[in-house]
Amino acid sequence: MTESFINSPIISVIIPAYNCETTIKATIDSVLTQSFTNFELIIINDGSQDNTLDVVSRIQDSRIKIFSFENAGGNISRNCGLKISQGKFISFLDADDIWMPDKLKLQLEALYKNPGFHVAYSWTDYIDEDGNFLTSGKRVTLNGDVYQKLLINNFLENGSNPLILRDALVDLEGFDQSLKAAQDWDMWLRLAEKYLFVSVPLVQILYRVSSNSLSANLARQEKYCLQVLEKAYQARPTIGKHILHLSIANIYKYLACKALQQPYSQNKGLTAIKFLWKYFLYDAARQKRISDTFKLFLKSVIIMMLPPGASTLLLTQAKKKSPKPELSIISSS
Repeated sequence: MTESFINSPIISVIIPAYNCETTIKATIDSVLTQSFTNFELIIINDGSQDNTLDVVSRIQDSRIKIFSFENAGGNISRNCGLKISQGKFISFLDADDIWMPDKLKLQLEALYKNPGFHVAYSWTDYIDEDGNFLTSGKRVTLNGDVYQKLLINNFLENGSNPLILRDALVDLEGFDQSLKAAQDWDMWLRLAEKYLFVSVPLVQILYRVSSNSLSANLARQEKYCLQVLEKAYQARPTIGKHILHLSIANIYKYLACKALQQPYSQNKGLTAIKFLWKYFLYDAARQKRISDTFKLFLKSVIIMMLPPGASTLLLTQAKKKSPKPELSIISSS
């Protein structure tokens, strides 16, 4: 595969940016240092009130294009970037995530080597607000029709992952602007319902976990995840109710684990217990996982019963004695 600069860029990278002055430069740097260089970088300044625009404007590179709009949310910003884009392929990147240097190159090669495939995806690891490694994401390698597996579990994990043929996104009219959460999963499911996926089995996305992220609003996550799931199930009802229930169980497992992330609060402990109960109800294999579920329940009780400082100290000491992670994050959207 060779690069050509004669016509339009081959790839359009779209970054919605809202009040991200502390992370946006590192994110942009991870794009500008890609081994594949024939791209345009479209930054949609979504009405930022901090110094985001100043930080971005100081970065000098002819491939960067900056557009400013009133604050409208990530979905609308992504769709604006899609309309402006000129590349044959599109990749979205959240303004606090990081790409590994070969991300675009290897995903593009995967699509060129598999004619008829429209989406290439990779693996994700999770980092904290300071860039320190937290945990590994899923290591899923599926090719072709991935709809049923993606319905059970969002193994793409975040909105900074796939490289997508632009025509497919245009055909689906972009992201659903009515969704306030789970918009990534909805988009990947709609793509998977019509198009084939190919995997690049390497960690190429570093997803930054932040207490200020959209996914921190658990009630909103629950509402829109279930809404996306119901719509997706209706698209292929022949899959069966057991698949629907397995997906619901995974949603509540994810929500429970999110509730049990720091910073702890007694309200989050109570919320986690509610989610764990629903997870237990929908999980057909609950008896096989009773030990892990009980550990999460015990952690929830500790967080609910003790003041935040005491629960943090106790659980931190327990984690040092047992460093094995509880349950990896299954979706971040």
